[in-house]
Amino acid sequence: MSSQKQKDGFHDSAADHGICTQHEGDKHSHDSCCNHHHAGIKDREGSRLLLTLVLNLIIPVVQVIGGLYAHSVALISDATHNFSDFTAILIAYFAYRISQKGASFYNTFGYRRSEVMAAMLNVLILTGVAGFIVYEALRRFSNPETVSGKWVLWIAGVGILGNGLSAWLLHKDAGHSLNARSAFLHMMGDMMTSVAVFVSGIVLLFKPWYWLDPALSILIVLFILKNCWSVMKEAAPILMNATPKNINIADIGKSLEDIPEICGVHYLHAWNVSSESIAFSAHIVVEDQLLSQTEVLAETIRHRLLEKFGINHVVLQFETATCGKGGLLCEMSCGGTKK
Repeated sequence: MSSQKQKDGFHDSAADHGICTQHEGDKHSHDSCCNHHHAGIKDREGSRLLLTLVLNLIIPVVQVIGGLYAHSVALISDATHNFSDFTAILIAYFAYRISQKGASFYNTFGYRRSEVMAAMLNVLILTGVAGFIVYEALRRFSNPETVSGKWVLWIAGVGILGNGLSAWLLHKDAGHSLNARSAFLHMMGDMMTSVAVFVSGIVLLFKPWYWLDPALSILIVLFILKNCWSVMKEAAPILMNATPKNINIADIGKSLEDIPEICGVHYLHAWNVSSESIAFSAHIVVEDQLLSQTEVLAETIRHRLLEKFGINHVVLQFETATCGKGGLLCEMSCGGTKK
């Protein structure tokens, strides 16, 4: 069994950071190329997060000064949101740095899930910010204050430029990293709210509609909470080790059973190691044979799982008889009597 464990467990650790495959002849050079390419992508992600961090420290400082001078709760709310985003980007950056650490005996899958945890922490921070904004907006509804449309206009313009640049910096990483995607959604939310505040500034130049300022703050809150829900829906299943939404366990079982050498499959698991990597384990029933003969079959299974389902970390246990109840789903142990 130890030979198979080495084949199925440690062989996959090189592929755990991507979906690179190779033939034995050019394994070393291809792995080096894959790892170099992946490292290059991650390095650029870290640089973009760091630049976004600097931008999101400058923008809210300017907005708070302008908001206090203009007596605009919408502008201050937007600045508060931006301060929370500075914290969010800071958390995202530290999570990114932590995620680059390799596997250890204590964290055998590495630290990449720290980025998912950071995304959830940012959701909690934003939810708290939303509560503060609602409180301030309701207070302004009952005690409206004069708002300077000109100041609101100029400061909101700074927010649009800064947040727009931040969103542009992060959008390339948002497709493959939940951590970057949560940061990107923060920036998009900031840019949209700055646009809303900019429009209110134009209105206030011509109409004394001071109720518009807290009303826009409420709309900002709704937009923030919508983004929070979006990130939470994606992060929570990963932390729960749920089956990825694009994976159907029954389809995988049927696909594997179509391979002639396989007599049956059971105890299937599929889960996200991180937002970028899908892991899979299963018990594979085969005819009684030498252990070394299963290695070709194991490679066939890996290739099929990668090509059809995008699964890039595979651990297999080969058996000559079905254990337990033989169901597709694991009941936490396989201590049943062999049939």
